[in-house]
Amino acid sequence: MNTATATPLLTRLARIAHERGLDTTPGPVEDAPHPDLPGHPDYHRRQRVASALTKFERATPPRYLTASTDVPRVCDWADQVAADVTQAPSLMLWGGTGTGKTHAAFGAVRRIALTGPIRFGFLATTFPDLYAALRPGAGNDEERERLMRRVLSVPVLLLDDLGTTKSSLWTEETTYRIVNHRYNRMLPVVITSNEPPAALPELLGDRIASRLIEMTTRVEMTGTDRRLSR
Repeated sequence: MNTATATPLLTRLARIAHERGLDTTPGPVEDAPHPDLPGHPDYHRRQRVASALTKFERATPPRYLTASTDVPRVCDWADQVAADVTQAPSLMLWGGTGTGKTHAAFGAVRRIALTGPIRFGFLATTFPDLYAALRPGAGNDEERERLMRRVLSVPVLLLDDLGTTKSSLWTEETTYRIVNHRYNRMLPVVITSNEPPAALPELLGDRIASRLIEMTTRVEMTGTDRRLSR
């Protein structure tokens, strides 16, 4: 049908519709994608949240899968990382046994995951377990180097229980390699320790302590041993 014949036909149909009381006013055109479909920001944010939570859960012990935190400075730190992981400081939680350091640490990382960050990767371990896995003779050289590369480069690293391992030249060199690499590349690490920041030079040496003090937001966790009060 050409334009010349189409126009009279459309005019006639419009007149018939009008005579029958039908509304022929064009309705709105929905060009924006639906929130449940690809293309809508909400859809993609939910996909990022699901992906981040999966990575969090793979790296997290069962006890801390639903961890959360309401410590203001810890929440502020998590929000900084969520906004831009390359511009956020590291975090050190210190205090007595049972004051909730590990729970708050995992809660902070879970808070990051729940925002659906563009870039998210997570690895969590304790200092004793990390040293045991990296020590010469543990596994083969390729496995140890693969783990070290992961520790050095993962966007968010959680190292629990600083100061619970006997210090040696090897542990000091290994710790320096990790801290210095992440310090230089501005990759955040979450560290928990029973030791106060003032003890870091004696505990780790001046080179490591200096970097940790500069790169971390330090939060003291106070109170009685929560495990004993249950």
